[in-house]
Amino acid sequence: MRMSHQHRAVAAAVAATVTLAIGGCAGPPAHPHSPGVPVVAVDIGHSPTEPGAISAGGVPEHAYNRKLANDLLTQLHADGYTQSFVIKPTEKGMSLQERAESAVARGASILISVHHDSVQPRYLKQHRVFGRVVGYSEGISGYSLFYSEAGHAGDDSLRLATEIGRQLRAAGLTPSLHHAEDIPGERRELVDESLGIYRYDKLILLRAAGIPSVLFEAGVIVDRDEERQFRDPAYREQIARALSRAVTAFAEASR
Repeated sequence: MRMSHQHRAVAAAVAATVTLAIGGCAGPPAHPHSPGVPVVAVDIGHSPTEPGAISAGGVPEHAYNRKLANDLLTQLHADGYTQSFVIKPTEKGMSLQERAESAVARGASILISVHHDSVQPRYLKQHRVFGRVVGYSEGISGYSLFYSEAGHAGDDSLRLATEIGRQLRAAGLTPSLHHAEDIPGERRELVDESLGIYRYDKLILLRAAGIPSVLFEAGVIVDRDEERQFRDPAYREQIARALSRAVTAFAEASR
């Protein structure tokens, strides 16, 4: 999710040369959908011009975010959530406030923002990929879930994060606890260690949406082994199925 100034420069160069091998609140909904059926807004984290972290293999995070978000949308539609949609940032990008407004204006009742994670610079080693120096790390991997209490849906957002965490664990994924480490850039409030849930009230997208919202860091792509997993369509499908099952569990518990 994070990117240093050095990484931004690398991102611009890498994005031009690397082809990815992995294939306040916004107001009431403007377009109501079927009562009781969740409408999930799937946010693709970052944008082509602000691509986020750079993976151990030299791939911009946004490329992974886009792929997993589209896989999730396909699974949601297959499971009957046919009005769900992807928020696609333009080439010029969208502000976080604009993303929240787009989700609500299109009738979303749930927001999931898809990201892939990095680590603090102290944990990065360097190697060369496609003739360029990029960072990688060892020993930090796993997913993380973030929610905010700052908006109008804090309790429901925590319930959504809990359902997602349960389904991810049932699917065999392991949470990362590195965001709770007592070092600069981290120190996030760890709400549920077993499910990898953090409270982070400063995330504008989550607090602005006014609907149950979770930011999902699917894994640590500066870890070379974990990045390889995200190149596997079967692994991404496993995650998408878990997220869709979590939506079902959340909706059923909300009735």
